[in-house]
Amino acid sequence: MGQRSELQDILKDLLGSDQVYFQPPPNVSMVYPAIVYKRDYIKIEYADDNPYAHKTRYQVTVIDKNPDSDIPGKVACLPLCAFDRFYTANNLNHDVFRIFF
Repeated sequence: MGQRSELQDILKDLLGSDQVYFQPPPNVSMVYPAIVYKRDYIKIEYADDNPYAHKTRYQVTVIDKNPDSDIPGKVACLPLCAFDRFYTANNLNHDVFRIFF
């Protein structure tokens, strides 16, 4: 099982549903609450000018109608996770995190 599929399973468990989407196309009709995530960075470690390790970072967005949702708090407790920003759009609350996985 790949790293991304492991992250997918963890996010589904936190959300308590299958409404977890990896890089969804614009025509996908989402059901809320939902989590949308995408790969946004790869940190590469070098020794003697050669890469020897890398870690992928994902942008994880919790989208919920409920402004007091407990889902962002659950995501925030994941290892190597940092809160990035909050915004509202289309009467939905978006909590954006960055997580190395």
